Amino acid sequence: MRDMKGRIFYAVLSAGLMAFLGVACCRDVVRVVNPRCEMQVNPVGLSAAAPHLSWELISGERGVEQRFYRILVASSEENLDANRGDKWDSGWVRSDESVYIPYGGAPLRSRETCFWKVRVKTGKGCSAWSQPAAWTMGFMDASAWEARWIGLDRCFEGERTEGHTRLAARYFRKEFDAPGEVRRAVLYISGLGLYEAYINGKRIGTQVLAQAPTDYDKSVFYNVFDVTETICPGENALGVVLGNGRYVSPRNPGMRHFGFPKMFLQLELEYADGTCRKVISDDSWRATAAGPIRANNEFDGEEYDARMEMPGWNESGYADEAWLQAETVAAPGGKLTVQTNPMIEIMDTVRPVAIARIAPGVHILDMGQNMVGWLSMRVQGKRGQTVRLRFAETLKPDGSLYMDNLREAEVTDTYTIADEREHLWEPAFTYHGFRYVEITGYPGTPSLSDFEGRVVYDRMATTGSFTTSDTTINRVYRNAYRGIRSNYRGMPTDCPQRDERQGWLGDRTAGALGESYIFDNGLLYAKWLQDIEDTQRGDGALSDVAPNYWPVYNDDVTWPSAYIVIAQMLYERFGNLQPIVKHYDSMKKWLDHVRDNYMVDYIVTRDYYGDWCMPPELPELIHSQDPARKTNGALLSTSTYYYLIGIMARFAGLTGNTDDIAYFEGQAIAIREAYNRKFFNPATGSYSNNTVTANLLSLVYGLVPKGYEEMVFRHIVDKTMVDFDGHVSTGLVGIRHLMQGLTRHGRADIALRLATNRDYPSWGYMVEKGATTIWELWNGDTADPAMNSGNHVMLLGDLIAWCYEDLAGIRNADGAVAFRRIVLKPSPVEGLDFVDASYRSVRGVIGSSWAKTADAFTWKVVIPANASAVVYVPTCDPSSVREGDRPARSAEGVKFLRSEPGYAVFEVGSGAYCFNVARGQ
Repeated sequence: MRDMKGRIFYAVLSAGLMAFLGVACCRDVVRVVNPRCEMQVNPVGLSAAAPHLSWELISGERGVEQRFYRILVASSEENLDANRGDKWDSGWVRSDESVYIPYGGAPLRSRETCFWKVRVKTGKGCSAWSQPAAWTMGFMDASAWEARWIGLDRCFEGERTEGHTRLAARYFRKEFDAPGEVRRAVLYISGLGLYEAYINGKRIGTQVLAQAPTDYDKSVFYNVFDVTETICPGENALGVVLGNGRYVSPRNPGMRHFGFPKMFLQLELEYADGTCRKVISDDSWRATAAGPIRANNEFDGEEYDARMEMPGWNESGYADEAWLQAETVAAPGGKLTVQTNPMIEIMDTVRPVAIARIAPGVHILDMGQNMVGWLSMRVQGKRGQTVRLRFAETLKPDGSLYMDNLREAEVTDTYTIADEREHLWEPAFTYHGFRYVEITGYPGTPSLSDFEGRVVYDRMATTGSFTTSDTTINRVYRNAYRGIRSNYRGMPTDCPQRDERQGWLGDRTAGALGESYIFDNGLLYAKWLQDIEDTQRGDGALSDVAPNYWPVYNDDVTWPSAYIVIAQMLYERFGNLQPIVKHYDSMKKWLDHVRDNYMVDYIVTRDYYGDWCMPPELPELIHSQDPARKTNGALLSTSTYYYLIGIMARFAGLTGNTDDIAYFEGQAIAIREAYNRKFFNPATGSYSNNTVTANLLSLVYGLVPKGYEEMVFRHIVDKTMVDFDGHVSTGLVGIRHLMQGLTRHGRADIALRLATNRDYPSWGYMVEKGATTIWELWNGDTADPAMNSGNHVMLLGDLIAWCYEDLAGIRNADGAVAFRRIVLKPSPVEGLDFVDASYRSVRGVIGSSWAKTADAFTWKVVIPANASAVVYVPTCDPSSVREGDRPARSAEGVKFLRSEPGYAVFEVGSGAYCFNVARGQ
């Protein structure tokens, strides 16, 4: 009875407290979903001392805002179930934040698993607890490691580490006993350059091409797997096969070469009685280079001889007397750290659409789209027959492969048959960028059903959807989607097919923002910022390629600006402040390097790339030779530097470096004055030689003197519409701001024309010529093949951001973080009848779907719980706006704010809304 009275008293007290706090006690209204730690679901192997926790709210109610949260973190599932937060009980914290909340409990230890859940209080009710989630720590310091680096540091017959390098895969095995009941088993592994791991013949994980690439002299990743289910009582076997990846240079000289493949492994077995046993990599392992993978090279392909397969090599009881003793080898120079970005996986399967015989024994397979990955092949023949698969993006007029644009990449996989049974094979340690495959030596007649394409890229969710009434825009968007995913491989690359495949900084300076609408790429880009810092020399210079497998130190400004711009994107889009904190000093050091070496009277004199790949005057040219088309390099560098120090002033405040704010602001004033003295012509209202890029950068970066903005913008319009007949005239630097610059200054109609053109130069021209991805060059079908990749993303510029932020109208409010406050401001430009878009932000789904008919404009919007929006309804008459079946001014959750030219502006809370305006209002 006393217990019952106590529970009643507690319930009354709780209800009274929540009433005092202004919340109702109704758990069904709001649910907490998608709990994530470091933006991952139940991650294993974290090293952060204070991991960050995030969640989403969902509700059928409008205007749901979190007011308090409570987090419980426990050392066991039992404690969590009993609501005992023995690691951390945050208590009720007054906060509307639900993204990147730092753990604040007891110190974390290596290897431990933490279980957690969260609940919230809102103005609409108190949620129940979220579903339980967990994270597991990796090694907090190097003392936890007992493993040794092992390998075979030499060439065997037929191998070479010079020129087109050629090394067979290295195979390693170790048997061990596991007596008693294993309560938990965890595998920690680093395999350079790439690895596949097995326990008792079972492949560990679903990843491919692991682990992620780094500058191995600075950083080396390891991965962590819970392998409890793979351990058997008694005898067990570990097997690891190593591929070359980027550790063994595919071109030496030509790319950095780090050494021979090597492995670092620690398997920890925790028994039911509390004891622990470790199986480590050391010289007790057996090793061989005489397995079936005879060669593997990222540029040249993989050679596989099934006659050399070793059945059971990764299981216990295998006779390995002929194998060598593994050798203890020198560790790589980089710091060993757990990989925090998602690994690469097979993310899609593409089935071929056509096959044609072009010569005796030679067939061409058409996958129907340009893709990145490899071919899975079903084959049956006689022992010793070899099938050759050679890959290319396009065909010659005679139907054979066009190889010229691949430079020296051999892009060929070979498979030698072992016996007359049917076999299914695909490579392990290479990938290709291709649409077409030349098949030579296939026994009999190959058919479409014998092949499948494996599409590989970093494991990340597709977060955006976008479609319009215009077929050209839709096809370009599809091409962009394929091209973006084609160039995610543990780093954002420029291309996937030729002998380059590098992480060029310039390609992603603007593109990363648009990409983040389509893919959940926050963890990939956070990793890449460390790659960029790893390139930094003592004098502050950054390489233009990261990781710097090509050490390219040209002291450009526009390309390394990606370092700062992407850090800003990670904060504003995902709420992740850590990259700014982590890299602030490095960013400032780079800016100081530019200032100290290349700034003269506040003008940055150094530029290397110019406005890269603007449309040239002749179809065979890669770069324009016409001075009238080229933008002054000092203008590019100085305007970009000005833009960057404006961002850094904000970073200084966010990171507590407040003394730097005045410096950056003062420098900005001086640069702006010097810039306009040197480049601006007040008489004409134009910059430098009046290119679109020169005027556009000056305008969007806020460098134009007050009162001259309209004149400068008129030059952008005239150059585009008159001199270039309504076509693109910018290169990589200008295209970063072109579509949004036009739209936000009142000429969405010109932006739409650029987006829907089907003649040269345009994205639609690529479509018209049969492209299924985005070209490197506007004239990629006619330019010198030395540089005409068919699968690049740099020329997308701000096109994808424009699709979401301007056509659909979804964007962060100024100063907002991670879409806590949203601006919905579509551009229903003439020529489009509808736009339908959604974006899964870190707070939930944001939707914008509008349509125009002869009679009305209808717009459906969705705002996630714990967010609000300022909604710009396209009309000059606020009284004409209805939400659902009611005037918008009196609709639930809708507040009229003001009228602006062409828009009625409302404020709404979370929920789904449907705005209607009679056509012509």
